[in-house]
Amino acid sequence: MVKVEKSIVLNAPVEKVFDYLADPHSNVDVIPGMVDVRDIEETPDHIGMHFHWTYKMAGLKFEGETKVLEWERYRRVVTESTGGVKSRWYFTYGSAPSGSTLTVAVEYEVPMPVLGKLAEAVVRRQNEKELDLLLSNVKARVEPI
Repeated sequence: MVKVEKSIVLNAPVEKVFDYLADPHSNVDVIPGMVDVRDIEETPDHIGMHFHWTYKMAGLKFEGETKVLEWERYRRVVTESTGGVKSRWYFTYGSAPSGSTLTVAVEYEVPMPVLGKLAEAVVRRQNEKELDLLLSNVKARVEPI
């Protein structure tokens, strides 16, 4: 598994950031390449909630499903995605003097026999850039103008 992790300080309360990202539809707004989120099935305690998605990368569309594995309101959410590239997402929320912090870590499997080591390095750099863009997109949507 390859892991990338990035953090940001936001000028917004942790509750606002958490509640915004708790809505699966926000994935379309903040995750580069996310085209569609649908078939959301919620659960009373959020554990096991899942939804289907369409993601576009390098001109190719991938279909998949995301399921919530851990849910600690205003502190931490862990999800697992299957289909396309298998991944696990860790969202960690905290307080900061100016508002809140958000750390997003993604672990994913690269199909090594298909891509090889060189392609793995390229994919990792691209994913780091996309994680930076994801955090910038969250910032643009939760901070006051």
